[in-house]
Amino acid sequence: MAAIDKVKVVVVGDSGVGKTSLVHLICHNEPQSNPSATIGCSVEVKLHEYRAGLPNEKTYFVELWDIGGSASHQNSRSIFYNSVNGIILVHDLTNRKSHQNIRKWLAEVLNRDSSQKGNGYEFDPEQFAGNQIPILVVGSKADLAQSLREDTRTYDKYSSIAEECGADELNLDCMQVKYLAPATTNAVKLTKFFDRTIERRAGNQEVGEEDLEGHISPNQDRRRFWKNSHVD
Repeated sequence: MAAIDKVKVVVVGDSGVGKTSLVHLICHNEPQSNPSATIGCSVEVKLHEYRAGLPNEKTYFVELWDIGGSASHQNSRSIFYNSVNGIILVHDLTNRKSHQNIRKWLAEVLNRDSSQKGNGYEFDPEQFAGNQIPILVVGSKADLAQSLREDTRTYDKYSSIAEECGADELNLDCMQVKYLAPATTNAVKLTKFFDRTIERRAGNQEVGEEDLEGHISPNQDRRRFWKNSHVD
């Protein structure tokens, strides 16, 4: 397949937040029981119907790169961040620190060539001003958050990363398929994210400005921004 027929999305976040479970749910439409910790990176592929239902509908491969979140591998993770077309930032709704850390994860991906010793990767809001890489923020373990009577909206005051990047947000329980059932708000947001990722990858090659009527183009979307041992 030509390179244009696939896009690369990295899935990052702290160890244990449920990245592997999320990727499995997206790609297989079923929960994964007892996932093991990801060492390095694990890649799954989802077939995505771009512009589903329209005359110019086309199937794309969406590669979901599940990046291990162990701090001990920070210096070697940059090799997975080349040619990234989209970013999914995952945090645990019952772990406020994991939500705050998605800022560092985003900076790590975007600053893959400039690791800073001591403090790791620093978050600089200004660096995202012209960033066109589509971003999606996912809160996992919604079921546990509810049982613990956590108000997920309180996380907004600890981080405005989604707003700063123009990213959509969705909260779910990766052990329940209903959270990504067709036509649900979460499913619509995920589809829009994949569509934006494909549009950015295609650029003006097959997806020209004149061919984007009714869709967000990369220029209009400036503000939006090996194998195996796997999930966190």
